[in-house]
Order: sequence, then C-alpha cells, then structure tokens
Amino acid sequence: MSSFEEKSTLKLFEKNFITENQFNQIKEYRGLGIFSLHAELKLALYLSVLLFTSGVGILIYNNIDTIGHVAILSLLVITIAVCFYFSFKNSNGFSRAETQFENPVLDYVVLGANILTCTFIGYLQFQYNAFGTLYGLATLIPTIICFFSAYYFDNKSVLSIAITGLAAYIGLTVTPRALLSEEFYATEGLSFSAIALGIALIAWTIYSKRTILKTHFSLIFFTFALHLIGLVSITNLVHFNSAIWLLFLIILGVACFYFYKISYEIKSISLYVFTIIYAYIGLNLVIAQLFTIIDFDDIWELLIVLLPFYFVTSIVIFIKLIKKFNKLKN
Repeated sequence: MSSFEEKSTLKLFEKNFITENQFNQIKEYRGLGIFSLHAELKLALYLSVLLFTSGVGILIYNNIDTIGHVAILSLLVITIAVCFYFSFKNSNGFSRAETQFENPVLDYVVLGANILTCTFIGYLQFQYNAFGTLYGLATLIPTIICFFSAYYFDNKSVLSIAITGLAAYIGLTVTPRALLSEEFYATEGLSFSAIALGIALIAWTIYSKRTILKTHFSLIFFTFALHLIGLVSITNLVHFNSAIWLLFLIILGVACFYFYKISYEIKSISLYVFTIIYAYIGLNLVIAQLFTIIDFDDIWELLIVLLPFYFVTSIVIFIKLIKKFNKLKN
C-alpha cells in the first residue's frame, strides 16, 4: 500500500470502524497491486465513437461525388437503424430514476446513433433542402431525438448534445470563436436569449427534482446554465454601457450566489470552482471600471506595487475555499 492509503486504513482501524481481520484483508488486497481499467476503457470507447462518426463525416466529404448522395444517406439510415435496434432491444425501458445497460458498451452505441442522426438530418437539409426555409427544423428535430434518447436510455453524453442543439436552435454558438468575435455583445437579443435559456435550464432542473425525474441529470443542466449566464454576463461586462452594464453585473452576481449555494447542495466541486472563477472575473471587471471612472494618478505607482500581492492573495483565498469545500463535502 502507498503511504497515504496505509495511514488512512490504519486510522479507520484505530477508530474501530473496521476490525483487525478486515484491516488485514484490505492490506493484503492492496498488496496485490491490482488496479482498475474501467475509466481508461470508457475513455477508449468514447474516443472510438468520436473517431467513427468523424470518419463518416470525412468519408462523405472526400467521396461525395464518387459514392453518391442516395448511397450515403442509405448507409447512414442503415447504421442508425442498427444502433437504435440494439439499443432498444437491450434497454430496460424508460424510468424516472437512474438506469443502466447491463453492457456499458451500449451507452456508446446510443451516443453513436444520435451523432449519426444529427449528421443525417444536417446532410439532408444541406443537400436536398428537405425543410425548405425552415432551417430551425434541421436543428430542432435532432435536438428532440437527442432529448428523447437521453431520457429513455439515461445517457448523459447525449443529453449534452441535446442541450447544445437547443442552444443552437435559438441562435447560440458558445465557442471560443463566438466569444472572441464578441457575438454576444454585438447582439443584445442574443445575450438575453442565452440568459433566458440558462434560467429555463435551472427551472427544468428544479421541476425535475420535485417530480423525481432523472435527478442525476441536475449537474449537467446546472453546468450549462452557469456557463451560459456567466459567459454572456462577462462578455457584456467587458464593455461599459451604463444601465446595460449594471444589469449584467446584477445578473452575474445573482447567478454566482445561486450557483454557490447549489454547488454545496449537490456537492459539485466543478460547479463550485467555475462559480468562484466567474465571480472573481466579475469582481476584477468592476475594479477595472472603477479605475476608468476615478482618478488614481496620485497613487498609481503604489497600485502597481500592490498588484502582485493582490493576485497572490487571490490564489491563497482560492485554495482555502477549495479546501473548505472539500472538507464540508466529505
């Protein structure tokens, strides 16, 4: 056993949480040097699905004139049908509680089926204009299918795709390119749409909790909501614009306070860390705006000297907050 594991096990024995026989069994088991490959195998399966679906896309792009549109669409339909057939055949059916396939590989079959479904519908619209000028349907239909699959097969990866599709349906593309090009700031309507979607995700999570509907999906919904509200608010705070700037500052403050409480409630370290980061960025943007309003010429050199201490103190406080959270969570 490693030093940490040995001390932890010994502490449990000293506090009479385990018997001497159990202590010896634990020590003997850990001495075998057995380790789990569960996480590595799941990662390999996930990468396999991504590589397969990416390969399908590249194959279509490079051989579209050779293979033909009908042949490509037929191949996609057959593959999707086979994936969904095995998924439904081995599924335990819909349940409001958490369910799992007996064979975890089927989770990735469901994921592959939904990614290929999105590819199929997108290709159908691009090549044949199947939905005419109703371009939103090309996004909405695969989004609905992904939401159905996520809840029926209890698949978190597919749920993430569904929420992303929903965001795309209302015109959001939360990507580094979108942030760098200041799309949220350029369109106030887009900013408020993003915040409205974030609030809607929170409301759905609260409803799901009260009705006991897939409550283990809460972290995914909260994570998307936090990033939507946080990124939009910060993007708009970068630009000083009187009442609108103040409005987004209030939204960010309320959101950070809410998610701070929620992170403790659901014991999510990732939600807690991102909440602190967004709050810290918002605080620094407020300080930056104060520098533009108030004249600090007389003490400018002193502020430059204090700046490194400010960042070091921030890091120390951040580490203490994380330790406090882990202590309370455990």
